[in-house]
Amino acid sequence: MTTADEHVDVLIVGAGLSGIGAAYHLKQAFPRKSYTILESRESLGGTWDLFRYPGIRSDSDMYTLGYRFRPWLGEKSIADGHTILDYLRDTATENGIDRNIRYRHKVLSADWSSAENRWTVRAERGDTGETVTLTADFLFSCAGYYRYDEGYTPDFAGMERFGGQVVHPQHWPERLDVDGKRVVLIGSGATAVTLGPALTDQGAHVTMLQRSPSYVISMPAKDPLALRARKFLPPKAAYAVARAKNVALSTAMYQLSQRYPEKMRGQIRAWQRRWLPPGYDIDTHFTPSYNPWDQRLCLSPNGDFFRAIRKGKLDVVTDTIETFTETGIQLSSGQTLDADVVITATGLNLQAFGGMDLLVDGESVDMAEHLAYKAMMLSDVPNFAFVVGYTNASWTLKADLVSEYVVRLLRHMDDGGYARCVPVHDSSVGKAPLFANFMPGYVLRAAALFPMQGDRAPWKLRMNYVRDLVALRHGSITDSAMRFERAQQRDPVPAQR
Repeated sequence: MTTADEHVDVLIVGAGLSGIGAAYHLKQAFPRKSYTILESRESLGGTWDLFRYPGIRSDSDMYTLGYRFRPWLGEKSIADGHTILDYLRDTATENGIDRNIRYRHKVLSADWSSAENRWTVRAERGDTGETVTLTADFLFSCAGYYRYDEGYTPDFAGMERFGGQVVHPQHWPERLDVDGKRVVLIGSGATAVTLGPALTDQGAHVTMLQRSPSYVISMPAKDPLALRARKFLPPKAAYAVARAKNVALSTAMYQLSQRYPEKMRGQIRAWQRRWLPPGYDIDTHFTPSYNPWDQRLCLSPNGDFFRAIRKGKLDVVTDTIETFTETGIQLSSGQTLDADVVITATGLNLQAFGGMDLLVDGESVDMAEHLAYKAMMLSDVPNFAFVVGYTNASWTLKADLVSEYVVRLLRHMDDGGYARCVPVHDSSVGKAPLFANFMPGYVLRAAALFPMQGDRAPWKLRMNYVRDLVALRHGSITDSAMRFERAQQRDPVPAQR
């Protein structure tokens, strides 16, 4: 069954952190434009509503993960998941955004019509099973890149023989009791580093089994400068000070890691030597084969991960799995790990644009044939934008900038009477995978699902907030790559200078 068509000016896909922020920017700039958010799940919040495992928290500070327009007033800089979700819900409610969200609407396809200058979007309702069709002048994908219905678990030999419970963090059971139990936690990323100490707090003895180590560093759960600034400055000013400081620090650390990787390796090792027990084997368990920030650093608030190791509640084993047994895991080295519960913090499955089929005039969009314009639009795909956050900084820093750019783009179109905008690249632009400089396993597995990047601006992906701030917030909307067209006109309008 297909319902009658409905038209909106802007259709947003996803009611997570990016989608709520996009709706706020649109509503503030264009009070009279209509918009709707389609959300596949039954509630808003995206990642922060989906993940329910113990200890779930931010892996970026909240002064940059929070919205630029709404100060974070919580005590913790590295915040618990439920407080972040409350922040998102409050933001949506206070601005009336929650009234424009349609839950359990999974977008199946979006087809651009050049004849009508609009998108036709098909979504399936999870509550009734019916198909809903909407049209929109502009389509804004804020669905992130996680596949919410399943996480990634390798095909471990013998897993079916294991007599205990196997859990993936993305599908955490409501009542999993680990008190007094032996837990083997497979993985070495942010999820594992979060789960490890949280499970020891619940009475488990945890063995974190990693194939290869990650960089793990400690940072304060509370930001002393931010808390001090609140005593002397209004909330927005104090928030801006903390935000600017944290942007500067994270940018500096990333740049130093890129330019002087060996020095940063040495510095991280020196920090870890202070946090870990004397004589701890840092070479085996905390020294990755890659350079700092080639993958994200894992944060340990107030050193909770290292404290659990020092207290003997958490062991780290670096090895590979030979097979599961009835009582645990046999490793390639011959060592066995007995377990009551095995947690597979082995990564995520990714998908582009919430898994929707993207078409232009009935032809499927092959991502390998399209470049990402300013890392937020697609070549030869009109009136479409998407949010992909930073891998070396807070997701929201980029999401806010993309929303601000979309607002400027729509205003330019309104002022000029344009019906469509489309980035067009020339054949001389070289191609590379979108995340060419950031290739952990979960990205490598899904590289073909995402568009390409180019070898020069505006097609090159730059994980640099300061440069993007200049380009997206203040740079020109018109350039040689962006074409505008009016409804009754077939030839592109030359870029205005």
